[in-house]
Amino acid sequence: MNNHVGRFQTILALFLSVVLLLAACGGNAATDQTAAEPDAPATDEEAAAASGETVRQSFGGGPVGGAFQTFANALSLIITDADPNLDIAAEGTGGSAANLRGVNAADFQYGIVYAADMSLGREGLLPEDETVYDQLRTVAKLYGGVIHLVVSEQSGIESVDDLPGKRIALGNAGSGAALSAERYFRHLGLYDQMEIEFLGYSQAAAAMGDGQLDGFWILAAFPNASVTEASTLTSIRLIDVYNPGVEAGFFDEFPFYTERALLGGAYTGVDEDVPSFQDTAIWSVNADVPEELVYNAVKAVFEENGLASMVQAHPAASEMSPAEGAQNIPIPLHPGAQRYWEEIGTEIPDAALPQE
Repeated sequence: MNNHVGRFQTILALFLSVVLLLAACGGNAATDQTAAEPDAPATDEEAAAASGETVRQSFGGGPVGGAFQTFANALSLIITDADPNLDIAAEGTGGSAANLRGVNAADFQYGIVYAADMSLGREGLLPEDETVYDQLRTVAKLYGGVIHLVVSEQSGIESVDDLPGKRIALGNAGSGAALSAERYFRHLGLYDQMEIEFLGYSQAAAAMGDGQLDGFWILAAFPNASVTEASTLTSIRLIDVYNPGVEAGFFDEFPFYTERALLGGAYTGVDEDVPSFQDTAIWSVNADVPEELVYNAVKAVFEENGLASMVQAHPAASEMSPAEGAQNIPIPLHPGAQRYWEEIGTEIPDAALPQE
């Protein structure tokens, strides 16, 4: 019996040794496997890119036929051509304010937004909108959108002092143009003295040609097709909006606007330069878009072939350059864009750097 007990103890000891050995090996294998696995991608876009799947994104543009939509189309094509795993759709929108909201909410990954709306939106200072739009980051300066105050000669308007009682269209409701016009005319105390309408540029040009409007306000790339259209329908006059703004302290309160003349000869009947000002159209991005995607996008656009394609798409793209790409940007750059601008030695203003 002692022999049986001894053999049983020996077999039991061997069995326990094997179990312990297998457990140890299994634990090490699991540990090694875990250590070998890379960190999980932080976003669905990164996961799709890592797997070679198509990453679908959207780019907020503007009204059909306008500069915002033309730029969004061209930018989307250049970025997509540079990365076979990307599919970017340019979406028609109401313009700057719509893109501000859409990009902030990640309805669009990219969008074109004017510096004024971007700056005031980040502080929660847009009219009748206390939302703090803090999920926006910037990629690059695109071009200057120039203010035109276009009136018919028969309106009798020769300066902003003649606007009270006149019928003036300010652009589509909620657009960057309408917001800039309200900002300007309220500051000058004229907003509530005009008969205001909200019409798109082409519609406003036609209405003025028919005598239904005295004038209209535009914030757009220069020259503008709707102003040209208006000049074929009636005799037009462009009004100086810069000097009255200086006298009223408008540019002290809103320093993101800068002086720019409407050059004489660009429109029929307007032979002399007319003082005006501009806002900056800026390529924006949602903060959660992966750094590598943004870096590759801005690089594709601002290399020689990309810029050549942009100029073919719209003449205002001639204002784009690597040296100026980070200028006039009022809020921080996306890390991917910052990396590119630093890499090529572009000067970055303090406002475009990450805030502590």
